[in-house]
Amino acid sequence: MFRHAHRVAYAECTVGNHVYHSRYLDFLEAARGEFLRFLGTTVLEWQLRDCIFPVVEARLRFRVPARYDDLLAIEVWPTLAEKVRVNFGHRIINQNGKTIFESETFHVCTGLDEKPKRLPDELVEKLKPLIQKNSLP
Repeated sequence: MFRHAHRVAYAECTVGNHVYHSRYLDFLEAARGEFLRFLGTTVLEWQLRDCIFPVVEARLRFRVPARYDDLLAIEVWPTLAEKVRVNFGHRIINQNGKTIFESETFHVCTGLDEKPKRLPDELVEKLKPLIQKNSLP
């Protein structure tokens, strides 16, 4: 399970001092990017190879709000990597060890022309051993 740390900035919060709901998608994007870097190839390197991975669906479950200055651990793992599809599970845990957010994002591999294409074998080989089938409990 890959973990990415993030400290909540004031600009990410509402007047009510909770993270604005759409910011969670930014957190997930950053964590997925760091996960791919950890596997050996950055998002930009995949793009230069004519492979991008747009999100086509996202399931989000908000449990407890994150607040300004919280230190979050964003966990990322693959749930599927086959043909043109790659999906990721995510869990965000606060500094007290409480799960505050869970999600699964669904992606399609495309070229820069936005036409679907098979996942690169190199990526599938790296993701397959890490796949966990169940994302959201």
